[in-house]
Amino acid sequence: MPETNLQILLRRRPVGAPVPEDFEIVETPVPEPGEGQVLVRARYLSLDPYMRGRMSDAKSYAKPVALGAVMEGQTAGEVVASRHPGFRPGDIVLGGYGWQRFSVVGPERLFKVPEHDPPLSTSLGVLGMPGLTAWVGLEDIGQPKAGETVVVSAASGAVGQVVGQIAKIRGCKVVGIAGSKAKCDFVVRELGFDACLDHHGDLDAQLDAAVPEGIDVYWENVGGKVQAAVFPRFRDFGRMVMCGMIAQYNEAPGADAAGAPPGPNLGPVVRKRLRIQGFIVSDTGWPRYGAFRAQMEGWIREGRIRWREDVVHGLAKAPEAFIGLLQGRNFGKLVVAVD
Repeated sequence: MPETNLQILLRRRPVGAPVPEDFEIVETPVPEPGEGQVLVRARYLSLDPYMRGRMSDAKSYAKPVALGAVMEGQTAGEVVASRHPGFRPGDIVLGGYGWQRFSVVGPERLFKVPEHDPPLSTSLGVLGMPGLTAWVGLEDIGQPKAGETVVVSAASGAVGQVVGQIAKIRGCKVVGIAGSKAKCDFVVRELGFDACLDHHGDLDAQLDAAVPEGIDVYWENVGGKVQAAVFPRFRDFGRMVMCGMIAQYNEAPGADAAGAPPGPNLGPVVRKRLRIQGFIVSDTGWPRYGAFRAQMEGWIREGRIRWREDVVHGLAKAPEAFIGLLQGRNFGKLVVAVD
């Protein structure tokens, strides 16, 4: 075991898009677990869009990362020391913390997972928080019914690819929206969506052709012009699942009121009896993780769920990879192989 803990800290709060200078890479002593705690060595680190919000001190649903503190994130790895009776060295777990090689965590959200089949990295993607987000949001808010039309933005991303496949399992017509022809080809050919639209083209015309019957469920990961194009096409009693707005994460507080394009006219919400609801997976998701994982593993064994990962090698490359994530450069669920 290395004698130092490689960590990536938040050096300063970004103004607009993050840059490498907003982060600091340091080496510190390996921490010791206290009573009831576990020391986890990370094998994989998850990089996710929500982390941009943690870099800001604007009011939100969770506390920001303090300046000089380890960047927030979830890891999957191996228990190397334990002072909790439920875990022992060698256990493979989901629930390590932070952009760092070693972390001390409590048992509250630490899950033992199989080391093989499927690979450990999937515990941070299709079988982890992104997959759980898709499962909870669809079940609780989207509630897709056979024969309905579901549109998914950021369809090739960590959450979107799971959303669309579950909707197909539920018997829906599923149309994805992504940022390149390659991503759209993957969404249709590998994930089984009925169609995928490149938002760099004429999205209005593409939606007219793909969903002439209208939209019953829209899974929102993006915001901005994509949301503006989708919103007028809702059918009566449509549901809009507000998961993320990555196109707007780098805006300064108040920028949406100062210079961004106007949002959709919300009048149709009443006339069409629409449901628009945001959610945070931590509100209700983690107590249901066992049921989620069991169902997803069954679908994977049946060949009904596929996924794509974008793996970056080396913890020191996490800042650059995260900056690319916010620019849409990743293709699939973005994870860092720590060592």
